[in-house]
Amino acid sequence: MRGLLRPLVLLVVPLLALTACGAESKDAPVAGQSAQGETEAGAFPVTIKNKWGDAVIKEAPKRVVAVGLVEQDALLALGVVPVGTTEWFGDKPGALFPWAKAKLGSGALPTVLSDKDGIQFEKVAGLAPDLIIGLYSGITAADYKKLEAIAPTVAQPADGGADYSVTWQTVTKTVGQAVGKPKAAEELVTGVEKKFEQARAAHPEFKGKTGLMASPYEGYFVYGPQDPRSKVLTDLGFVMPADMAKVVGDKFGANISTENVSLLDQQAVVWFPTKGGTAKLKADPLLKSLKATTEARGIFIEENYDNDLYGATSFVSVLSLPIVLDQLVPKLAAAVDGNPATNA
Repeated sequence: MRGLLRPLVLLVVPLLALTACGAESKDAPVAGQSAQGETEAGAFPVTIKNKWGDAVIKEAPKRVVAVGLVEQDALLALGVVPVGTTEWFGDKPGALFPWAKAKLGSGALPTVLSDKDGIQFEKVAGLAPDLIIGLYSGITAADYKKLEAIAPTVAQPADGGADYSVTWQTVTKTVGQAVGKPKAAEELVTGVEKKFEQARAAHPEFKGKTGLMASPYEGYFVYGPQDPRSKVLTDLGFVMPADMAKVVGDKFGANISTENVSLLDQQAVVWFPTKGGTAKLKADPLLKSLKATTEARGIFIEENYDNDLYGATSFVSVLSLPIVLDQLVPKLAAAVDGNPATNA
């Protein structure tokens, strides 16, 4: 199921032994790195509650490891270069997409970790972090205990939301707290929220329209109301169909049966087909009869890691969202304009 976070995407030994192991990576290991710029007055000590406990951070962290999948963007936006990031999709150097790489400056590329087989605890420890961040993650209680033995760990929020459903606003603000820059984080969030406000003002026709993001994975997979992708649509004024929300439940997404394919007949549907898969999806006999197809309400963003829109639409962050708004909003406008000749 974790593979669907992209559109079609241990035994712990004593800490000293772990640290001695070092960290293997396709990128060169990094030497000591520290938070760039001054932290804000009164920022430390800080206690951040999360799903599994309290992260107590006594002073500005100098070596931050992200075991969540998107936190590197918030860190870099705040001028903090992580020593470790976790690969999700795209296979980019340092696990940094171009919008984040632009913020790296002269900083060394982070060491890249993999979570395909779970968190790489030994490699995390080998990076000698003084802060671990895993907000956009599936950290379990057992994982948290192991990570806390290495360094203070900020796991998923304590609000009880589904794993991998934390908002980009919460990621940015929480990271800001953790690295001693809460006011700067608030300003970043406000700046992007203003861009959403401007988009809504420019496109009042979005308000109340039904919209979905979906993938042709094992049939039809729909991202639910808690997923960050779906929240992009609702933040623009779209609404998640009530029937679809019931199907997805409290997960970040779910497959729908062929009997319920009519649930895909909405006023805007953003699809993530595999590379070269758009024609096949458009020819799907169950989809061809839907108004969403005949009235050209579909938007097709093929799997292509060199396409910023493809990456940014799934890697939702304070840095990627301006790209999403610039490129996706015109496509959404074409989808809902009521003119089948306008191809989104």
